[in-house]
Amino acid sequence: MNFHPDAIRDRRTRFYLPVRKVLRNLGTLNPEILVGNREIQTTIHYLAPMLEMPPASSLLLDFGAALHGGIRINGFSRPVPLEIRFGESVGECLGEADQDCSRKRDVVTMPHCGMLEYGNTVFRFVQLTNTGAETCRIQNVLAVALECDVETVGSFDSSDELLNKIWKTAVRTVHLCMQDYLYDGAKRDRIVWMGDMHPEIRGILCAFADTSIIRDSLEFLIRQTPAGQPMNGAFQSYNCWFIIGLREYFLGTGDREFLLRHREYWQSMLERFSAFVDADGRERIPPRRFLDWPNEAYPEAVHAGLQALLCWMMDAGEKLYAEFDLDAKKLTAAKTLLRRHLPDPVGRKMPAALQTLTGLADRRDVLEHEPLNDISTFGGYYILQAKETRPALELVRRYWGGMLAMGATSFWEDFDLRWTENASRIDELPTPGKADIHADFGNYCYKGLRHSLSHGWSCGPAPFLSERVLGVRILEPGAKAVAVKPDLGDLEYVRGTFPTPQGVIKVEADRKGVKVDLPPGVKCVR
Repeated sequence: MNFHPDAIRDRRTRFYLPVRKVLRNLGTLNPEILVGNREIQTTIHYLAPMLEMPPASSLLLDFGAALHGGIRINGFSRPVPLEIRFGESVGECLGEADQDCSRKRDVVTMPHCGMLEYGNTVFRFVQLTNTGAETCRIQNVLAVALECDVETVGSFDSSDELLNKIWKTAVRTVHLCMQDYLYDGAKRDRIVWMGDMHPEIRGILCAFADTSIIRDSLEFLIRQTPAGQPMNGAFQSYNCWFIIGLREYFLGTGDREFLLRHREYWQSMLERFSAFVDADGRERIPPRRFLDWPNEAYPEAVHAGLQALLCWMMDAGEKLYAEFDLDAKKLTAAKTLLRRHLPDPVGRKMPAALQTLTGLADRRDVLEHEPLNDISTFGGYYILQAKETRPALELVRRYWGGMLAMGATSFWEDFDLRWTENASRIDELPTPGKADIHADFGNYCYKGLRHSLSHGWSCGPAPFLSERVLGVRILEPGAKAVAVKPDLGDLEYVRGTFPTPQGVIKVEADRKGVKVDLPPGVKCVR
């Protein structure tokens, strides 16, 4: 029985997770009782030893992998103040964490003979410190994971175990950001940023059968953005990503009703943006002009990228118009004009990738020059798509694999391989003479401990591996027609699954051939 008929239902589920490891103990007694302890209930008849925390003692706990939520502490003592520090890294627990978007550090008071829950962030590590004058006695500490309980029906398995692990980590990363809506980062920013959502949309579509969070997030943005205004009240280019993401969602789900309900909104947006092209074919997207953070200081690169992005938007708009037999002459004319002007990406990889993907120009020479430099976790998805398969796989191994080598269990807001030189892993206590890869690095608006280590836009390897290597590409809305053309690159075999509204596509491929199992209602173009 539902006693709250007017309640807002939480799409998420709670999971209790025990401590995996005690990383550091400063003055507590019996900390080993927490490891693997699955007891969730406080009791006054507690017979086993308790964790005893005298004044000023502290304990650093590792829950084994990044998760979203907080902690539950069962205690049997007088009210005692405890400082709780959450961290995506050990360094964040021990340092002065940034408090934007979610609290990572607070002092709470344990109740007498009771249970306390606190926290709403992404973390792997927790430090507890007794800041009171009396001993605190604790029966157990559990992580409370608050996450969407959605089935992962997509899969990727190949002859390279590192790639397999990267696919799973990428999917887990976007899953951590599937909260009330599709967050950019589940620690920071806990905001539905349209300009950052596209890799997340692709990641969800390649992994989960339940994609409703994409629809709900797009609808949230529509409600929050008046017609004629930039998405998020921020950048005009985010409107381009909205149309591109809307088309991707429709292609993957066939949700025609959603498009129909908001047709006037997206149609007026496309009509307005089709006018942002001059007679010479140059895009004239009005301020604030933004492509991505790494290119913020390069206006020529921003122009080169926006030229391709606006062309991509017009192409996606043409396909949306075709679904409703709308006159797309303005969009076609804009796209034709845009293709007459080929701005130089000035050696920058993100605009070079977008120009290559949209067919404006083949800029793969830019992508292969110093291939491990000028990569970002957001732009990396487009760089992978624009590259040939073998060098793309090497980039996945070196770049995203570089985060795994530093202890990552989810992928980061930003990363540079040069940071790893003489740096401590995120799951290690600080080492004298070594850099802290979390606290000591970062760029733009994500410096130091403000840097998110569970950021949805970094999930690009998952859709890349599913679309390019496993070879599944949707051709008709609702995946009623797909192309299945595996590209093994340097792999011996690949096998996996890809979700569709009709069921799961199964693919196996090796050097001898390809086997495809299609659900009813899906036709394959080979």
